[in-house]
Amino acid sequence: MTKQEKAQVIEELQEVLKGTNVLYIADTDGLNAQQTSDLRRACFKESISMKVVKNTLLKKAMENVEDKDFSGLFESLKGNSTIFISEKGNAPAKLIQIIRKKSDKPLLKAAWVDSAVFLGDSQLDILSNLKSKEELVGEIIGLLQSPIKNVVSALKSSGNTIAGLVKTLSEKAK
Repeated sequence: MTKQEKAQVIEELQEVLKGTNVLYIADTDGLNAQQTSDLRRACFKESISMKVVKNTLLKKAMENVEDKDFSGLFESLKGNSTIFISEKGNAPAKLIQIIRKKSDKPLLKAAWVDSAVFLGDSQLDILSNLKSKEELVGEIIGLLQSPIKNVVSALKSSGNTIAGLVKTLSEKAK
């Protein structure tokens, strides 16, 4: 690989890293062609970008991204490395778990999710249980709406009289 090609790869990786909040690094060494093809297909179905990278080029790209600190991932850049990029924080972890039911690989080396660093394959269960931003927002909205729904239902169930409203509220207080 020439210096120009390396510089181009580093620049491409930088752009990818700047545009993501979710990065997984896994070891896919030992997967045969069929397993790798199945993994790529599964990634495509889940809107996960998968790319095999050279560790030195990935490290240089990480160092050149100014607004994000990837330094916690540097120790995991050894051996064969494949990166997974996704919009959802838990999607790559869930995919790895599904693939691992059939094979021993890929092994999770590290993950970077919204500036939090997760090192090692033992973090896979934690990562797969992370909730997406959409799920968290939905839960918060649901929690905020429930008191309002209770008042509205109390108003509807007891009629529009003040006495009925007071009676319903006193029953709920008990």
